[in-house]
Amino acid sequence: MTIIRNGLSKAQDTLKRKLITEDDYNWKLGESEEDESSGVQVLKYIGGFDISFSKHHPSSACGTLVVLDFKTLNVVYEDSSIVTIDVPYVPGFLAFREAPVFVQLLKKMQDSSHSCYPQLLMIDGNGILHPRVGDLMLLVVKNGFGSACHLGVLADLPTIGVGKNLHHVDGLTNSRVRELLEAEDNFNVGFIPLVGDSGNTLGAALHSSKGSFKPIFVSVGHRVSLASAVEIVKRTCKYRVPEPIRQADIRSRDYLRKHH
Repeated sequence: MTIIRNGLSKAQDTLKRKLITEDDYNWKLGESEEDESSGVQVLKYIGGFDISFSKHHPSSACGTLVVLDFKTLNVVYEDSSIVTIDVPYVPGFLAFREAPVFVQLLKKMQDSSHSCYPQLLMIDGNGILHPRVGDLMLLVVKNGFGSACHLGVLADLPTIGVGKNLHHVDGLTNSRVRELLEAEDNFNVGFIPLVGDSGNTLGAALHSSKGSFKPIFVSVGHRVSLASAVEIVKRTCKYRVPEPIRQADIRSRDYLRKHH
């Protein structure tokens, strides 16, 4: 297992050198349509990914890509694929199992020159808010490289990670985050930056909808800043989980049930 982990760690480090953690896109967040005269575009299409594993065959899974219209949050494209995943699960390196499935779905869409190809991706997973697991299973304080980073670099698209659970890394704990979110000063803000003991800002805890008491955890994946990531997530939430991810999850499980 140590040999496998060392190999994955080296491959991850190679990808991480390409990581961009600031806004790096040619569109803007706005309500207007594309302004052809100035060449300025608005964010219109957001892709969401999820993967569902068979309860009876652990290596069999369904990967799903959905694309939503950012303004209406309607699904304008969806595709699912039943796959066999033979890559073993290694803690800290989940993306090596799942990202290739998502990349293939994106490539299929790109090859068909579909007009709704996503300008940004959202994934049920973490970006830099991710522990780095070393040979001795020690957590390193530096920014991690979760599934959202991995996929973003491979796809070369702005990518946001949204986790439902908090990774305990760099001194961040559920109890500490809960205290900060419930503090009076933060009550109307709805989110707090997640600053670790190192002083690094690794993400944000966000109360995404009025009826949700459990926060979600937003982090930079690739080519998007945390401020932009939080704004985009807030504008795509009808419920606790952002619609691109929620719809991908619903459709992935439904497709697996019908075709497996």
